[in-house]
This record gives sequence, C-alpha cells and structure tokens, in this order.
Amino acid sequence: MNNQNIFNPKVSQDVSSKIVTGLERISEVFKLLLWKKAKHIGLSPIQIQILVFVAFHKSELCNVSHLAKEFNITKPTISDAIKVLLKKEMIFKDHSPTDQRSYTIQLTDVGKDIVAETNDFAAPLKAQVDSFDETQLNGFFDTLSSLIYKLNQSELLTVQRTCYACRFYQKNDNNDYCNLLQATLKSHDIRIDCPEFEEK
Repeated sequence: MNNQNIFNPKVSQDVSSKIVTGLERISEVFKLLLWKKAKHIGLSPIQIQILVFVAFHKSELCNVSHLAKEFNITKPTISDAIKVLLKKEMIFKDHSPTDQRSYTIQLTDVGKDIVAETNDFAAPLKAQVDSFDETQLNGFFDTLSSLIYKLNQSELLTVQRTCYACRFYQKNDNNDYCNLLQATLKSHDIRIDCPEFEEK
C-alpha cells in the first residue's frame, strides 16, 4: 500500500494535498444533499441535474451529446434518464425542422415545477459559505475559478463556461476585461457558468 497517498491521515500532508482532501469532503456533502432531494421527489440525482441544466441553459446545449459531456457520463445513461423524464411528462423533445432525428430537450410545466422544488437543495451548503467574510469569499472564489479553468485546460474537466476560456475575455494590464460587456471585470464578476460564453 502507498503510504504517501494523500488520503492517508497518518501522512504529513502539504497544503495542496489537504485542499484536495477537503474538496473531496465537500463533494460528498453536495452529493448527499442532491440524493436527499432526489429521494424526496422520486427522481435520481442525474434526472434532477438534467432538469436544472435545461431550465437555465441555451436550447442548443440541451441535447444528449452535450449533456453527456456536461455531466461526464455516457450517452446511454443520459438517454435512459431522458426516457424516464419523458414518461413522467417533465420534458418534451423539440425536434429540428431539418432533421427529425435531432432534437433538444425542453421543460414542460411539470418539469418547471420540479425545478422550482429543487431550488433549495444546496441551501445548507450555501449557508455555510455565506458565513465567510467578503475577503475570504473573494479569495476563495478567485482560487476556485482559476482551478476550474486549469482543470479544463488539462482536460480533466470536459466542459466549462468560465470567463477565462471565453473568446470575449482578455487580460489588460493585469486587469480582467470582457469585450462583450465592454467592461473591466472585478474578481467577483468572473463567471463560472456564463450564458453568453463562446469558446476561444
């Protein structure tokens, strides 16, 4: 057994290893909260995630291929989840006028109601984050957004829509700038998931 494993509590860890261990613990909290909500409304976690994603993203992103990349799971798994959501009448297929095999997923009124019901599933986690002061929050967010960008650049995170990877983003004299908004961005203005994102 590798005694240098970063998850071995008997090993003196460097700060980077401790952060990775901490992120793993936080991911467990997120999964637990999602599972609790899923069980309560009778859906699986991925079915909830699909509904929430479709509710808040452009229709061209709401297809099987993109959803598989978004959640880093197989197309058959996404297709199975979609079949259940169709059966429960939470979504419908919006077929392309030029190719009936191609479609995007849209929410029905039932689906919209479920999304509204899931709005608070991450509230216990957000409540703890809200307890940090502004300096701590800004520092943490700056580090987190940079980490997401780096994970995407190293192809560990397949999809992201953060400012740093957007064609509208540029660095001006050590300042972040958005050419779409034509504005300098402060650290807290950087987006993790921007609706206007266009890949460089």
